Parts: sequence; structure tokens; C-alpha cells
Amino acid sequence: MTDTRRRVKVYTLNEDRQWDDRGTGHVSSGYVERLKGMSLLVRAESDGSLLLESKINPNTAYQKQQDTLIVWSEAENYDLALSFQEKAGCDEIWEKICQVQGKDPSVDITQDLVDESEEERFDDMSSPGLELPSCELSRLEEIAELVASSLPSPLRREKLALALENEGYIKKLLELFHVCEDLENIEGLHHLYEIIKGIFLLNRTALFEVMFSEECIMDVIGCLEYDPTLSQPRKHREFLTKTAKFKEVIPISDPELKQKIHQTYRVQYIQDMVLPTPSVFEENMLSTLHSFIFFNKVEIVGMLQEDEKFLTDLFAQLTDEATDEEKRQELVNFLKEFCAFSQTLQPQNRDAFFKTLSNMGILPALEVILGMDDTQVRSAATDIFSYLVEYNPSMVREFVMQEAQQNDDVSKKLTEQKITSKDILLINLIIEHMICDTDPELGGAVQLMGLLRTLVDPENMLATANKTEKTEFLGFFYKHCMHVLTAPLLANTTEDKPSKDDFQTAQLLALVLELLTFCVEHHTYHIKNYIINKDILRRVLVLMASKHAFLALCALRFKRKIIGLKDEFYNRYIMKSFLFEPVVKAFLNNGSRYNLMNSAIIEMFEFIRVEDIKSLTAHVIENYWKALEDVDYVQTFKGLKLRFEQQRERQDNPKLDSMRSILRNHRYRRDARTLEDEEEMWFNTDEDDMEDGEAVVSPSDKTKNDDDIMDPISKFMERKKLKESEEKEVLLKTNLSGRQSPSFKLSLSSGTKTNLTSQSSATSLPGSPGSPGSPGSPGSPGSVPKSTSQTAAITTKGGLVGLVDYPDDDEDDDEDEDKEDTLPVSKKAKFES
Repeated sequence: MTDTRRRVKVYTLNEDRQWDDRGTGHVSSGYVERLKGMSLLVRAESDGSLLLESKINPNTAYQKQQDTLIVWSEAENYDLALSFQEKAGCDEIWEKICQVQGKDPSVDITQDLVDESEEERFDDMSSPGLELPSCELSRLEEIAELVASSLPSPLRREKLALALENEGYIKKLLELFHVCEDLENIEGLHHLYEIIKGIFLLNRTALFEVMFSEECIMDVIGCLEYDPTLSQPRKHREFLTKTAKFKEVIPISDPELKQKIHQTYRVQYIQDMVLPTPSVFEENMLSTLHSFIFFNKVEIVGMLQEDEKFLTDLFAQLTDEATDEEKRQELVNFLKEFCAFSQTLQPQNRDAFFKTLSNMGILPALEVILGMDDTQVRSAATDIFSYLVEYNPSMVREFVMQEAQQNDDVSKKLTEQKITSKDILLINLIIEHMICDTDPELGGAVQLMGLLRTLVDPENMLATANKTEKTEFLGFFYKHCMHVLTAPLLANTTEDKPSKDDFQTAQLLALVLELLTFCVEHHTYHIKNYIINKDILRRVLVLMASKHAFLALCALRFKRKIIGLKDEFYNRYIMKSFLFEPVVKAFLNNGSRYNLMNSAIIEMFEFIRVEDIKSLTAHVIENYWKALEDVDYVQTFKGLKLRFEQQRERQDNPKLDSMRSILRNHRYRRDARTLEDEEEMWFNTDEDDMEDGEAVVSPSDKTKNDDDIMDPISKFMERKKLKESEEKEVLLKTNLSGRQSPSFKLSLSSGTKTNLTSQSSATSLPGSPGSPGSPGSPGSPGSVPKSTSQTAAITTKGGLVGLVDYPDDDEDDDEDEDKEDTLPVSKKAKFES
């Protein structure tokens, strides 16, 4: 199992036609009883688990590519590939496959891919092979027609590919290309273009290896310059030989690696620039070309990773002060391209790649590079940093925290001026580059803000049994970095208006506010302390006076996010510093314009009203009501005023609050026996015999004098109407024993019909005030004697009459009325006096 000849990587082709790495292991072949045949087995080198168990099917087409790849399909949409470390191992397994299928190991494909109709199949069986015309100048048109006619049929494509491969036909065609160019035979060159393009669409690795060889690739590109649809030929060869230059910033000693880099660049150029954009029907025909490039890149990255001397020299020269600027720029550009190259790798390979870079010291090297004056070098370093943050933000966080720990003692000894520069911390360099971005559109600053957001996002922070990354990193960030981030904000908000209000400054401050708003939402404790201690919100609200609407809205969004937390620490800070004043000023200055600013401010006050944030409601009405009382196109501010008055009324009459709590306690304290009896009474009632809103009255209560019962209530209602003249309708709702039942309703209307529903004390229904053991009866737990001012009943000739709550008693002013109306008349008079 330790034989490197049999060491392989297992790949599967996903839906996006990209190869997914399934792991590294060692391959063997043997008889598997369960599969009833010879099979390929791959066991993982890490733990010996089975990565692949595939029966060698006699009818499956296996392809051998690039001497170290074996590719096949096990199902209609399930392609597999084994990538061998050594050619010898690939040859051994290929011989086993060919032995099972009875094929000659010299072939590169074991089966013909037959996907055509029976008629076509019988037609082609009559001719065992495809005979190509002789490779002559006069027969180029015939060859082009043959290639074009073979493409629609899979079987003919295979026969054409075998014929081209076996006869060395491609090299003969390229010789004709030179003849045509020398003779300026444009028609011949157009035919050659069609022939070479058709050969690409055959999708055969063996043909690609010939075409992409060092001696042939430039001639192939030359053939593709003569597109018949263009009036003038392209100049791809001129670009590749004169414009595009290969630079070895660090000498590459391995000639195979160097040749692989050249080949991959040129093939990638052919795919991206030379070949015409494939049609929907041709796209799958170039899958082997995509695979060729992909596996080349995997090999290049792997070979560079294994060359420790190369990487050591690279990072040594990057950080060496003696390295000249031009050389350093080339080194950084190479490292950037190297990282971009790795993005095509599968996750396992990419992990190994970035771990190697981390071990070589890429983060300290980036810190040195970012501290330089060269803008281009810093820009490339920023791109490299973004690759690292996107790959593993925890790795970057760990580095910056270790750096801060190591330099803590040194920082204390620095002068005040040096401390504020904070050149020693990588993350502060990133913040400073964001702040100092010279691009008018702040493209770099936007990118860096996104990286900072990723770094401070708790969602991607790790938590272990011994430590929490969130606690440690946020503690570090707010101690060492937050003051650098907020510096431009604090510098620009020392007065009542922004000191600088140009477009670029406004864009920068909007970015800072966006990150601060994110912190408010996700950091809670740390950002709360920082905002309150540094008075950040007051400074932010200065930006409400900016001439740039987007910046003013960013400031408002920041405050809205704080209010949305409904945190009383924030609320007290807002009230103490009168931080609604800038918002109200902006609202009034906006006037009657119906715009985003108007809607956003109204929404914030509406949130306070709907969520009933009492402290902020009182603060707004007490300090800004006169400025807002005339706003009548929305009911938000009048609703706030109503909320405020309800709060004030409760504060002025604390006994009403205590009575409400007692009544509500009674309402919900009912035993099971009471519930069962009530349900029985409810279901025994014939609802069809009742009118809507009509009360259910026991026979003994029908003889009572309703006027005697309602007289004191009517008098109270008149007093209430005089006291609260602005209310047009008053809904009287009361409780009896805390029980709320659809059978008990009280409906009042001035001078019209009065329906009073009560229970006769004589019936002694369970749960009625007079029944033994009911919550409202004297002597029962929680009951209140009739002699106290808290008795929730009205005494009449016939006994106790209960006034029951309506189901919608959720408004505070109605609850206050409940308390007063449930008092006995005699006690009510004393209370009002």
C-alpha cells in the first residue's frame, strides 16, 4: 500500500462539468465476490477507508489520458477519473483493465462509444475503419467536409479520431499550413481552420497531446487565426511570442514544471481567446479540453508546493528590504497569480495550498508589503489578503491577535504619536488603506470593508471548550482597532455640521457607518460600551445635516438599528443626550416632501409607538410634541401622544393598576370544576334562539329592575364624558370573578336599549360571586371582601350583578375605565372625591 506507483487521486465530474476531488489513496485490482467480477479498489491513505469500488465492466469505455489518467463513465451522468502519481502505476492498472476487456494495452480507449441508431450502426459496421484522403493541398476541401460530416455521429467521431491519431495526420496538416501561408493560399487556410476546429470538437485527449506539444501548438494557433468569417486574420501568435512574456521572478529549476506552465498558458489562451464561443450543442464537446487545463493546473500547484526552496526564496525576497521595487512588484504579482490559480482547485487541494503558504509566513510578508508606499504592490497584496480571508478568516484572526500580544509591551513604551499610527498591526494597515483609498469611486475601500466585515462577523468564529474566538477577537478589535476605524468619523463631526462634505468623504463615512451598523447588530456588549463611552451616536447624527442624502440615511439607519434593539441602556443614553433632536430637525427641514428620508423617520417613530417603548415615547412627547403635533397626514405622532397620556394616567392613579392586576389574577384562577360546569352551561344554551349581542339571563334575574342596576353606571358615564371630551365613544368593560364567557355581555348605548347579563345569586352557579369556593366569593383564596374598595361587583336588590370584560380589552384607557366601573357606587364616590 505504500508503493507510490499505485498512489492515485479519485475524481468525479459534477453537474457543472468540474472535477471534484474525492480523496487520495492507493489503487489495486482484484476479484470482488459481491460484484461478481474483477474490480478497481482505492483505499484512502489516511485511514484505509474505501474511496472507490468499481467493477471493470467488459462493455465500459475506459480512456487513458496524458499517461497518468484513466477516465470512464459508470452511469449516464457519473464520470470517474483516477489520476496517478507515476506513469508506471497507470500502465499497470491499464493493463489489468485491457486484460479484463480483451483489449490491446497499446490503445487509449477500450470501447467505441456507440450512441447512434441501428441503421447507422449497420452502415458503419460494413467499413471497419475510416479511410482519410491523402494529405494534399488539393484535397483540403474534401478533408474539411469529411471532418464536418463526422461530428454529428459519435461512432464516426471515434473512427475519425483513431484515423487521425494512427496516421500522424495532424502533423501532416500542419506542414500544409506552412505551405499555404508561404503561398498566401487563403482558401486553403480557411479549410485548415475548419479542419483544426473540428479536431478540437472530437474531444480526444490523445489528439490534444499531439496538438499541444511544444512543436505543434503554435502552428495550431496559426491555423485558428484564419477564421473565414473575418476579413483579416487574427494575430494570436504575434501576441504570444512578442507581447506575452514569461517572467521567472524566482528561477524554476524543474524543466518539466516550466514546460507545463507554458503549455497551460497557451491552452488556456486557446480556450478563452482563439476558439470561437461554442454553441449549446458544441459545449459538451470541449469537456476534455476543460479537463486537460484543470489537471495541468493541479499538477503545477502541486509541483510548486513541493518545491520548498522555491517558496522559501520567494518569501525571503518579498520581505528583504534590499529587494528593489520592480523586483518586489513582480514577486507580489506572481504570488497573486499563484493564489488565483489555486481557486480552481478542489477544497482538499486548496486547504493544503493555503496551509503551505501559512507555514511559509505569508501573513507577516503581507504586513511588510502593505506598509510600503508603492500603490500597485499594495493593491496586489490586498488581493492576496482577500484570498486568505475568504479561505480561512480564523487563521487571519489568530495571527493578528498573536501579533498584538507579542507587541503589547512594546506599544506601552512608544510615544503617543507612534501609538496612534498603529503601523505594527496588520488589521490596522487594512483599515488605514480603506480610509486612504485615492480612487474616486472607492473601489478598494469597498473591497477592504467587505474583508473587515468578514473578520468581525461572529457567525464564522469558532468556539471550543477552552476558549471562545468571538470573545477574544472582539476584545482585541475594540481595544486596538476600533479607534482607527472611527477616526475619520470623529474628525469630521466636531461641529453641528460635517467639517468636510464632499462626495468622496461622504462615501467613506457611509462605508464606516455600514460596518458600525453591522457591529451594533452582531456585537451587542462590546459595541454598546464603545458607543456610550465615546458618544458615537451623537457624532453620527451630525451627519444628518449632510447635503448627501445617502449619508444622512446611513446615519439614520445606524440610530434605527440601535432603537430596534429595545435596550434601556441605549434608550437612557439617547434621552440623556437629547439625540432625537437631529432627527426631528431633519424631519422638519425635509418639509412636506414625500421621499425616503420622510418615510424612514416616520417608520422609526412608528416602531417606538407599536413596540410601546415607554421611555422613548415619554421623551419624544415631552420634548418634541410642539414641533410634531401639526403632522396629521400620518397618525404616528398622535398615536405616540395617546400612548404617553395613557402612561401618565396610570402613573397618576397607581390604585387602578393594582386593581387591574387583582382582577386579572382572578380572571385566570379557575379550577377544573368551574370550567367543566361553564362548558356544560354553554353547550346547553341554544344559540339559535338568541339574537346577536343578547344576554343570557337566568329566570330569577328577569324580574330584577334594570333601571335600578344601571342608574349609578349611567351617572358615572356622564361624568366620564365630561372629563374626556375628546373621546367620542367610551366602551365600558368590567370583570366578574375574572371569568370571561361568551354568555355574559354588557352593551351600553346612550338613551337606547340596555342589555345586562348577570347570574342570579339564587342559582349559585359555580364560579359566580355568591357560590362557595368560587374565586370571587368571600372566604375563598384570593377573594376580596365587599366592604373594601377593591370589590369587583355592584350591590343591588336581587344580589350581585357581574360586569364582564369584552374580549378586546387590550387598550390601556379602557382598562382604566374597567377599574373605576367595577367599584361599588359608594366606594366610587369616595375614590373620585
